[in-house]
Amino acid sequence: MPTQAVDTALLQTTEFLDYDSDVVRDFVARALPGGGTDLTPIEKAVALYYAVRDGIHYEVYGADLSRHGLRASSTITRGTGFCVHKSIVYAAAVRSVGVPSRIYYGDVRNHLASPRLEELMGGNIFTFHSLTTVYLDGRWVRATPVFNKLLCHLYKIKPLEFDGRTDSMYHPYDEDGRRHMEFLHEHGEFDDVPYDMVVGGIRTAHPKLFAGEHTTARGSLIADAAAPGGGW
Repeated sequence: MPTQAVDTALLQTTEFLDYDSDVVRDFVARALPGGGTDLTPIEKAVALYYAVRDGIHYEVYGADLSRHGLRASSTITRGTGFCVHKSIVYAAAVRSVGVPSRIYYGDVRNHLASPRLEELMGGNIFTFHSLTTVYLDGRWVRATPVFNKLLCHLYKIKPLEFDGRTDSMYHPYDEDGRRHMEFLHEHGEFDDVPYDMVVGGIRTAHPKLFAGEHTTARGSLIADAAAPGGGW
């Protein structure tokens, strides 16, 4: 994609990537003291990656998948969300500092899901797993600021790092050498959240996950980790 097209099309605030809100602006300001004026685009993107990865708790349970609930500002306010939410926050945050971004969706097989989560998901294939692609140093790089350090520690998974230059998206094995996540199918990359496709697709594939029209079942991944047979 030409640089000019990237600059004009993928730096916009949107319904979901609402970085013009005070909530997102404050989040970015906390992650980049002094506004990051002395940082390169890669350094800003890396700092924001870790702010999203570890500053917002990863939780599948009790998640809000309404249109309002998927806004970056809403997820930051709640302080919790899963991959769909956290990828939106990161896409919004980097756009706010001039880094073009898109949102990626794909289906994955998660070999370490807990028994309860597998029951709710109907197996170990999770649809519409999400991450973010960012345009840095003239190329697109994939970043997954999703699984925070605490949960990675509990599930014996190495946290995904990001240097702004190489893709950060694979958790192929856990610390004990067990296979963890593999990508099965790509839905594509999008300038904004294709809401009906994503939420409708998750609801169709995983109906038991929903406790309400837009809310997932109550629970805790931390509690799942402590249960017999627990695992991500």
